Amino acid sequence: MQESRAAAIGAPNHAGHEAANDPAPLFVAPKERFLEFRLQPTSQRAWMLGTLGALGFFGLWELGHYLTAESARKFLPSVEQVARALYVLFSERNFLHDVLISCYRIFVSFFAASAVGVPIGILMGCFGNVRALLNPTLSGWRYLPAASFIPLLLVWFGPTDLAKIALLFIGVIFFLISLILDNTRAVPKELVEAALTMGASRREALTGVVVPAAMPTVLDSMRNMIAVGWTYLVIAEIVGAQDGIGAVMMRAGRFLNVDTIMAAIFTIGVLGILTDVLFRVAQHLLFPWNVERRS
Repeated sequence: MQESRAAAIGAPNHAGHEAANDPAPLFVAPKERFLEFRLQPTSQRAWMLGTLGALGFFGLWELGHYLTAESARKFLPSVEQVARALYVLFSERNFLHDVLISCYRIFVSFFAASAVGVPIGILMGCFGNVRALLNPTLSGWRYLPAASFIPLLLVWFGPTDLAKIALLFIGVIFFLISLILDNTRAVPKELVEAALTMGASRREALTGVVVPAAMPTVLDSMRNMIAVGWTYLVIAEIVGAQDGIGAVMMRAGRFLNVDTIMAAIFTIGVLGILTDVLFRVAQHLLFPWNVERRS
């Protein structure tokens, strides 16, 4: 019995030896799906997908033009016709002057709204009494359409640049205040409490803790709201305007020049994208740590 047990113990385990010599299975990474949750594409892939999306849009536009009945194609001009109209606007009709005038109105009104709205939003986010005093009234103003102020602004300022800038100002400021309020309240209260515990005054806690902590998201909110300003541009320029992109569109509409209207719309879209890029660049330069954290 003992001899058989010893023999069994001393006998080589051929099965185990063969298993140990087998190569380990290779790890195969799971295939990346297009609709992958929280996937951050590389810069090269993002550019490629963006280009494909733009080409798809223009392809559908061109297809829609040729699928439209020939008698009605003037109401849906092709991409080439709109590009030709855009060239004529810049080369023969001094469209650059209208573009610059519209940019002036957008940026003056927006930065005026920011100069008023950002401090109010920060104060409301920091101090509950200020929020209780102002928030009910300012929240109600958000539901009033900016276009409803056009008759009143014409009575007050006439068909001047001031009336157009005031309309763009009204269209942005109340939403901007609400966003800045939320951005300020999102600052962790532990930061403020730590500053006050270490002897900082309310003013020092406000300017040295809350404002620096909230500014990256404040700039994000400003970037989003200037896009809203661009959407109000045509409304601001349709009444009594002699120049600007909206005025060009209104004149083209009287003569059913749809290609000119679409060229002006395309110009507003390009200007909006360039504005967004400027804000993104400013965010990278001012808050590089926040960009790295979000990527």
